[in-house]
Amino acid sequence: MNLASMFDGTTATIVLGGTLLGTLLRCGLGDVGDTFTSLGRALGKRSAYNGGNVRARMARVVRDIQQDGLLRSDPLPTGDADFDAALHALVGKRSVAAFKAVLAEQRRLRLAPAEAAIRTLLQAAELAPVFGLAGTLLSLSKMPSDGIDRSAYMVAIGMAVHATLYGLMAANLLLAPLARLIERRARTEEVERQALIDWVEYELADAFMVRHDRRHAEQPVPVPAEFHHDAQGPKAGEVYDIMMQRTGNAA
Repeated sequence: MNLASMFDGTTATIVLGGTLLGTLLRCGLGDVGDTFTSLGRALGKRSAYNGGNVRARMARVVRDIQQDGLLRSDPLPTGDADFDAALHALVGKRSVAAFKAVLAEQRRLRLAPAEAAIRTLLQAAELAPVFGLAGTLLSLSKMPSDGIDRSAYMVAIGMAVHATLYGLMAANLLLAPLARLIERRARTEEVERQALIDWVEYELADAFMVRHDRRHAEQPVPVPAEFHHDAQGPKAGEVYDIMMQRTGNAA
């Protein structure tokens, strides 16, 4: 099988160029730009998010908060902008809810380009067979009307076959798999991030609960107002009279 015979530059330009133009007109320049950016990240050897490094630094931050409390804590950078912003909100507002709200907003902003890229690639996967059909119709329109020129007839048939083939291959072997690749990479990162978020929330909630119980345990027991007669405190007889008076009122 001669693979070189399967390549037709004119047909490929019609199918791929038409698919790109149609996708650009439907999705817009912004989504197409997000698509190339997301593809660069997905096809890269290493992800921008280093889960092990961020988790180790977050563990040190949580330990400092557990030991010193939020008022005296000064979180070090974690190496991830999303967690740094969330920790800044946690320390500034002294609220786990603020920490979670910032992470949720950062997640929305982080996933927006990936969602746009997936949507754009799936749209292109739908358009590729359409332009393959357009190339097929264009090639069939070039067939000789008298049917005598055999070479022209074979060229037109070959172009029609190539156009259909290119459209199907572009949709099912290139565009749709790239969309799923971006989706898998984004899902994997979100699973790692969510596991770390759940762990941090649990540790912070436990730290706040321990400090809350400790503060209540250290508070002195209030003394009834009747006992505050002078700096020396009530005498034994006065205490007895007060207690007997309370007992009589209760009866």
